[in-house]
Order: sequence, then C-alpha cells, then structure tokens
Amino acid sequence: MKIKKFLYSQKVAPYVFVLPFILSFLLFWIYPLCSTVVMSFQDIGPAMTEWVGFKNYQKLLKDTTFHTAIINSFQYMVLTLVLLIPFPMLYAVLIDSRLVKAKGFWKACLYVPALTSVVISGTLFRLMFSEYQTGQLNVITSALGLGTFKWLKVKATGLFALVLVCCWRWTGVNMLYFISGLKSIDTALYESADIDGASATQKLRYITIPLLKPTIIYVLTISIYAGLSMFMESYMLWAGPDSPNNIGLTIVGYLYKRGITKNDLGYGSAIGLVLLAIALVINIVQLILNGTFKKEER
Repeated sequence: MKIKKFLYSQKVAPYVFVLPFILSFLLFWIYPLCSTVVMSFQDIGPAMTEWVGFKNYQKLLKDTTFHTAIINSFQYMVLTLVLLIPFPMLYAVLIDSRLVKAKGFWKACLYVPALTSVVISGTLFRLMFSEYQTGQLNVITSALGLGTFKWLKVKATGLFALVLVCCWRWTGVNMLYFISGLKSIDTALYESADIDGASATQKLRYITIPLLKPTIIYVLTISIYAGLSMFMESYMLWAGPDSPNNIGLTIVGYLYKRGITKNDLGYGSAIGLVLLAIALVINIVQLILNGTFKKEER
C-alpha cells in the first residue's frame, strides 16, 4: 500500500511517467556518446586498446579522403536544402488551397515514397542510372540519339542521382510538415487580405511565409542534420561504401568504411564526433540567425 501510495502521489507520478524516456535517453544516447568520446582518443585493435591522445584527430586534418567526404556531404546538404524546403512548401500551399481537388490522393502520392525502404529505392535508382544500355535513363538518351552515359561514375551525374533519390523520398514528408503549419494560420487573415485586394503572391509573401517561419526553421534544422548524416542512399546507389574516385563518399560512409570495414573504431569515433560538431555548429548558427534564441518582447 505504501508503494502504491508513493507512486500515485502528485509529486512522484510525473517522474514515474518520464522515467522510461530518461532511462532510454541515458542508455541509448548519453552512454554511446561518452563511449565514443573515450574511443576517439584510443587505438582500438582486436586484442588490445592503446591510449593515443589526439592522434586520431591529427590524422583527420591530413586525411584527404575525409576532406572529400566533407565536401560531398556539404554539397549534398546544400542541394537538398535548396530543393526540399521551397518545393514542399509550394506543394503544401497548392494542396491546401481551393485550386486542387482530391487533396487526399495527391498527399498519398507524394508521401508513399517515404514508406518505401531505402534499400529498395536505392536499388531501383541504381538500376535506373545503370551504365548499361538497359538502364532506363540510357534507354531514353539512346532514343533521343544522345548515346549512353556512365551516370554513377561521373561526379555531377552521381550527385544528381543522390539528390534525386532524396527528393523522391522526402518531398512528401516535408510537405506534410508545411500543411500542418498552414492549418495553424488563421483564415481570417486571408479573408482580410482578399478584402484589401491582395494577390495570391502577396498573400504568400506577407502572410503565409512569415507565419510558417517556425515550421520552416524546424524543417531546415532536420534537413541539415539529414543531409550531413546521409549514408544508406549512397551505400545502395553504389552497392557498397566504395564509389569511383569517392564521388559518392559521405562523412558517415567514411565512418563506416574506416570504423567497421577496416575495424578502426578509434578513428571512426573521431570521424563521428567531428560530424556531430559540424552539425551542431551549423544548426546553432542558423537558429541564432533565425532569431530562435531571442527573448520575446512582452
């Protein structure tokens, strides 16, 4: 009875409800993070572990392959930000308007790719961009008299394939975020704008976009992290962590290659922490620039 009374008390009950989250957070986030920090200062071998200080980080500064992975990840992140924020927002505005019929159908069409396994989608796009004559894109270019191309062996077309996979899978998800944000906007504002004779472009510029700012910041934040941490799309597109001249190598891909494939967990841990630091710095800077940390004026 005392235990039941203790658990049902108003002071203890809130902590009981949040306890599973706290335990999972400590077990699956804090503990792995602390372990990674420790391992990044070690040389971990099959039979022994040696403390090497900042040696792994010093190697990263001179590692040209790691520098290539950073450049590739940044290019991928920037391109996905340029495409996966304005276009899903535009689709959300169109679907939420009176111009589009069968709204549920179009939502489903755009969201279904997100339900597809990245393994399946990556394999399909690898077949589509195949260098052989049977590849879908080469069939089209051959029919147009342009010949065939080695799509996944050239930097520009390989990056295009990666970005296309990303846009195909995540446009619908971001669109739903923006639709949710649009539902929170008071329709009276649009009615007032109609009375004042505002055009559709003016309503989008002066009402929709400013009031969607919290949603835009959220989508921007998760897109920055997703862009820098991309791995499976590249892995499936090139059927492994290796790609011609490292054109598809990302930071996480290099982490997998060094930490798992070559069993260099210390060096892989250093790569992971550098990725975490880069993602944190970029997101904190963009949140500050967007005024997220500013105190509201009363």
